[in-house]
Amino acid sequence: MTVQAGLGSVSLIEAVVDPGSWRSWDEPVSSVPADPAYRADLARARERTNLDEAVVTGEGTIGGHRVAVMTCEFAFLGGSIGVEAGERLVRAVERATREGLALLASPSSGGTRMQEGTLAFVQMVKVTAAIADHRKAGLPYLVYLRHPTTGGVLASWGSLGHVSAAEPGALVGFLGPRVYEAIHGAPFPDGVQTAENLFAHGLLDAVFPPSRLAETVARVLNVLHAPRELPTAGLPVHGASSGSVTAPVGSLPAAESIGRSRRADRPGVRALLARAASDVTPLSGTASGERDLALLLALARFGTAPCVVLGHDRDLPDGHPALGPAGLRVARRGMHLAAELGLPLVTIIDTGGAALSREAEEGGLAGEIARCLADLVILPSPTVCLLMGEGVGGGALALLPADRVIAARHAWLSPLPPEGASAILYRTTDRAAEIAQRQGVRSTDLLRNGVVDRIVAELPDAADEPEVFLARMGAVLEEELVALARRDPAERIAARRGRYRRIGGSAG
Repeated sequence: MTVQAGLGSVSLIEAVVDPGSWRSWDEPVSSVPADPAYRADLARARERTNLDEAVVTGEGTIGGHRVAVMTCEFAFLGGSIGVEAGERLVRAVERATREGLALLASPSSGGTRMQEGTLAFVQMVKVTAAIADHRKAGLPYLVYLRHPTTGGVLASWGSLGHVSAAEPGALVGFLGPRVYEAIHGAPFPDGVQTAENLFAHGLLDAVFPPSRLAETVARVLNVLHAPRELPTAGLPVHGASSGSVTAPVGSLPAAESIGRSRRADRPGVRALLARAASDVTPLSGTASGERDLALLLALARFGTAPCVVLGHDRDLPDGHPALGPAGLRVARRGMHLAAELGLPLVTIIDTGGAALSREAEEGGLAGEIARCLADLVILPSPTVCLLMGEGVGGGALALLPADRVIAARHAWLSPLPPEGASAILYRTTDRAAEIAQRQGVRSTDLLRNGVVDRIVAELPDAADEPEVFLARMGAVLEEELVALARRDPAERIAARRGRYRRIGGSAG
């Protein structure tokens, strides 16, 4: 199979950075290989590409954000990484870390440079170590894979992005197809090593053409670079009970709220992001390649407040999907992103319950719920939980722990659907309404018992006033995030732990 490279490194840089902002960081290559054949290969590659190595590094602005960039040139010996290229990459990553810059990496490479053998092979270790330091410093690392990206490049700096995307039709795989065919005597199965297939399996966040890379990077950085200390001018006072944002406490029967929360036309997390958020970038799956349509993960801003959003997704054609172990691992990816990048986390509960199946049990559903709870309780990031609709069982509990918990007027939280609780207690579902009332599942009960901090109005129902409701909810989320950003982190985390210690008992 002959692989034709896509957009070259120079063309990519010209397409992504703001005009006139590019500055090269590359120092001239000084080493001369002893092997005359390899020297000739390098000379031809330099003449053909007008570059001295297979990687280009530097900085520019993208949408006004200062960004370090490193990219491969496939036309230069297949974009392969040798000692000089590895050292150039490491110097670029280290400089980006020192200067506090986001880093955009765009590989297009066959992997290790075979002419240099093992010494080239182990360059991937030091590149990976430099990127680990960059991420540990809380700096964004964004990856855009170009056609083709294979071998050690994919297995190191090509797979470590906070956000990872690829160009359409790109060949992306660990073992190059030519090598596979030479070893196994048969072509690699069709359709596996493609950007689209990896996206479908949750290994990439997006697939889009290079022409959209600049706008995507700018949108992501609008969130990741947003100020963490936010002004409060023009926002309601934290905890205020103005009728425009907070519902009066009433005595609506639990069964009525449950019925309203189950309306098919009730707005969910996608509608909330579309109507009340900006700079939204959906993310997909986990590093292990798992997706679960029951859970949405995204970067977004509510007003001035940036955050990671993860929430149950009711806005799918087949209705409420059940949350499984893979969805909870996606949730934990969101938690780790928030912690590493210093972003607040918003969790949105709207689920009829976790998956009940053999696959869920064998996939470790209970353990994943437990790990979500453990991660959220100690997460260093500010956290807001929004009870937006149904809140059933462990699938809801897994996203509940937070510094602040707010609820829509007709949201509710229960260990089981009331029909299930009625069946357990009375061997019939006929007493579901009575059980729900008795169990204290309503938003007003949750407020009284300290599970919820405030209730957001529905006048009378979110499905009947979606635009007004979603705008109101967005304003409340912005207010809560701004207020949390101003609190002392140690005090905030201690208060979170104390909150759950006190519920239903005494801390003493």
